[in-house]
Amino acid sequence: MAVPRGAAVMTSDSDFATLAEPYRPELLAHCYRLLGSIHDAEDLVQETYLRAWRGYGRFEGRSSVRRWLYKIATMACLTALETRSRRPLPSRLGAPSDDHRVAVADRDPSVPWLQPAPDSLFGAGDPATVVAGRTGVRLAFIAALQLLSARQRAVLTLRDVLAFRTTEVAEILDTTAAAVDSALRRARARLAEAGPVEDDVAEPDEGALRELLDRYVDAFTRADAGALVELLRADVEMEMPPIPTWFTGRQAVIGFLSGRVLRSDLWRMVPTRANGQPALVVHKHAGGALYEAYGVQVLTLIGARIARITAFNEPSLVPAFGLEATLTV
Repeated sequence: MAVPRGAAVMTSDSDFATLAEPYRPELLAHCYRLLGSIHDAEDLVQETYLRAWRGYGRFEGRSSVRRWLYKIATMACLTALETRSRRPLPSRLGAPSDDHRVAVADRDPSVPWLQPAPDSLFGAGDPATVVAGRTGVRLAFIAALQLLSARQRAVLTLRDVLAFRTTEVAEILDTTAAAVDSALRRARARLAEAGPVEDDVAEPDEGALRELLDRYVDAFTRADAGALVELLRADVEMEMPPIPTWFTGRQAVIGFLSGRVLRSDLWRMVPTRANGQPALVVHKHAGGALYEAYGVQVLTLIGARIARITAFNEPSLVPAFGLEATLTV
């Protein structure tokens, strides 16, 4: 967002931009954690900067600029969440199938599904990268946050991901330190009940990862199910929002892909990064030399094998990853 022009403030637009703009990537990551939607997060960050610019003349320096911006962003997200539903993945709504022959449900557009987020939007300045490694934006963590109330999400991310002190969180949320501690205990307990979050996933080194992605793309492009088998763990899982049906086990996943998805030259895939994980932007053949945006796949790896494929079959996500909606090959 360009800094607004044309209003009288106690400091220049350039002063505000110099102080506030460096925090944009980490604020975007913060809003994404709370909202589960990269599109909504971008809108709320825009709103945050507009509010901050309008109020900067009254900012008296009682806190750091960073904490002041986090207060504005967090309160804007909490207000937005008052009228928005949680954003789940299919795996949080029902049991998986271990039989690829099961009837696959139709897309369910009535559910506000969780969205992936491009690493490129977060930059290198996100404190979660330092404090909690990739866990701060990993897909399993973002999905788990959706189980919490909006305020619990805010407390847990501010304390456990961003490492704000309890007193600072209380100031951000206009509450007491005791209330922050209570909300944090409930949030941690709820996440523990929900099961483990993949916060210690060991991925291969960069060279091995590049080779694995090349093999995955090649297998998909050639519709070679046998080649895919070698890349998947025996307990691999696959889900495909906005389709509620999801699969567990290599036999079910390969059976589904080979029977209903893989066709020679049907897909084009471009490697990228999302949620601190390897990902692929997917286009589908639309006739002739045209391929149209189809969605984004995010891969969860354990060692040199794929443990989960989360295929977000939503074309509107593709532009956020820097690719055109239509490719000519």
